[in-house]
Amino acid sequence: MRDILDRARAGFYQVARIFGAKVKSMSVLSILEFPDPRLRTRAEPVRVFDARLKQLVADMFETMYEANGVGLAATQVNVHQRVLVADMSDERNRPLALINAQILEKSGSQVYQEGCLSFPGLYADVTRALEVKVKAQDVDGNEIIVEAEGPLAVCIQHEMDHLEGKVFVDYLSSLKRALLLKRLDKQRKQAASA
Repeated sequence: MRDILDRARAGFYQVARIFGAKVKSMSVLSILEFPDPRLRTRAEPVRVFDARLKQLVADMFETMYEANGVGLAATQVNVHQRVLVADMSDERNRPLALINAQILEKSGSQVYQEGCLSFPGLYADVTRALEVKVKAQDVDGNEIIVEAEGPLAVCIQHEMDHLEGKVFVDYLSSLKRALLLKRLDKQRKQAASA
């Protein structure tokens, strides 16, 4: 547990360093959990790059680190703008924020066991592209190109799906999806009775 807290703290300091005095203190936001219908909302493009956007991104990083996640889409915190954050590093020192991301190229294929902060404790194998090339904007509105492979490519594709109103269980067969959702329901009932 101490290791998780140390990594979260490192992530906090890295994000604070990137944004400097441009953000107030960071806050942990509430993460929507499936089957909340707001997770199916399609996000709108970001048109204004201001202090509020920087604050949202900082809060999303804080929320992701606190939940011990590796990625988070704005849709998951009930903000329906095309914003996602990720940090796949063990040290939590490589934060990546993508605004208005679009996949330009995909190649290869990989099966990766995915989890999701909106489906706590559930994991399933999902097939996605092995490599992606993404065009996006940073928090200042500057265009950036990100080439990712392996787990980072999976993370970006997963979070971009959230911005389209899709969740990772949509990729599963109806039988696997039903079993997984039944397990989620059972976990919630056990947690409620504890």
